[in-house]
Amino acid sequence: MLIIIVGVIAFAMGVSYRKRIAEAKIGSAEERASKIIDDAISTAEAKKREIMLEAKEEALKTKNDLDQEVKERRGELQRLERRLQQKEESLDRKVEVLERKEEALNKKVEQIEELKEQIADLQQKEIQELERISGLTSEEAKEYLLNTIENEVKYESAMLIKEIENKAKQEADKKARDIIANAIQKCAADHVADTTVSVVPLPNDEMKGRIIGREGRNIRTLETLTGIDLIIDDTPEAVILSGFDPIRREIARIALEKLIVDGRIHPARIEEMVEKAKKEVETLIREEGEAATFETGVHGLHPELIKLLGKLKFRTSYGQNVLKHSIEVSNLSGLIAGEIGADIRLAKRAGLLHDIGKAVDHEMEGSHISIGVELCRKYRESSIVLNAIEAHHGDVEPENIIAVIVQAADTISAARPGARRETLETYIKRLQKLEEIADSFKGVEKSFAIQAGRELRIMVIPEETDDAQMILLSREIAKKIENELEYPGQIKVHLIRETRAIEYAK
Repeated sequence: MLIIIVGVIAFAMGVSYRKRIAEAKIGSAEERASKIIDDAISTAEAKKREIMLEAKEEALKTKNDLDQEVKERRGELQRLERRLQQKEESLDRKVEVLERKEEALNKKVEQIEELKEQIADLQQKEIQELERISGLTSEEAKEYLLNTIENEVKYESAMLIKEIENKAKQEADKKARDIIANAIQKCAADHVADTTVSVVPLPNDEMKGRIIGREGRNIRTLETLTGIDLIIDDTPEAVILSGFDPIRREIARIALEKLIVDGRIHPARIEEMVEKAKKEVETLIREEGEAATFETGVHGLHPELIKLLGKLKFRTSYGQNVLKHSIEVSNLSGLIAGEIGADIRLAKRAGLLHDIGKAVDHEMEGSHISIGVELCRKYRESSIVLNAIEAHHGDVEPENIIAVIVQAADTISAARPGARRETLETYIKRLQKLEEIADSFKGVEKSFAIQAGRELRIMVIPEETDDAQMILLSREIAKKIENELEYPGQIKVHLIRETRAIEYAK
């Protein structure tokens, strides 16, 4: 028990001792904290005073800068004000000067108006005096002057045209002749004159009755199937096939020849032979087209265009075989292109296709030119070939040298002697029309169509037409011929002015 009491007392004494030590430490900590706070307050006060001092110095510096800037701005404004004042004074002086000048100009304008009135009066008096002296009114005099000037201009323009043409022809004519002559010499083409009838020889006259058949049934069947007229007359041992379509005529000819050889002539056999003849003609057309491309060296044509080329073998123009003509134009175009350095391959292609529309122009609406252009466009020919086809008769302007070459080659092929023929009636009418056109012009005395219509020779009245007017007159006549006539090749318009002096010795 005693031990417990002693332990409790010792514990109580320990606690009291630790409490005193703790209170002593707390007191020391409070003193240090108070000191730290006092030091912080004094430091903050010093920093505050320092910041305030710096702020006052900065504010003072800013105020001084602003004062300096304001002072400079005021000085600049004062200078501007003085300059504006000077300019205003200068403008006032200029306005005064302008007002004085305007007043002077107004006076001069008034004087000019007075002078204009005086000049107008003088001009009127001069015109009246000139009319009195010349005996012409002002309108008559004006017309006289205009006519005089017009005649002088016509004369000078005609002389200038003549001079330019002479200079150009000196070199161009010789070069063109050489090129064309070389091309024609190198291209030798046969002339084939076709007609609208074919003659089929018979072994004997008895065959005529078999061809006609009982009550004419055989001949009617053949005519119906081929569309060709069979003319059986007194011509010995011959039957004449007549029709405008040469392909149908060829089919009828082949079929009739087969029937004559076979000897069995009746409607069923006729129908069979006509079908065989059609197949033969189709094969022939294809082969002729391929032969034309091989002969000219034109490759890569569409099969349909080759077939159309073959059809041209059975087409004629003024008696000239169109396929032969196309081949000749192709070769001539290639030769001319080679002479002048153009594309030979393209020139030959355009020349071969230039009349392709004639293969179907009796089956389709439009001219052979428009049909040919559409066909070649359909089968993707180049724009150069299309223009050559479109321009080869002058319907449109040539857009490239190939078109010009094809135009020249076509004219050469058509105009060569023997290449084409016309009926006598058409030929005579064309010559008469040529002379009528020439006689319709003032100053023409006589005109003669010579050289088969290739040249129009005109005698002019020398008193009414001088040398300069002849140039203009020849151009006008040629232009009228181009507009009113259709003709192959070209026509030379040759004007002759002759002055004769006659006197008698007595």
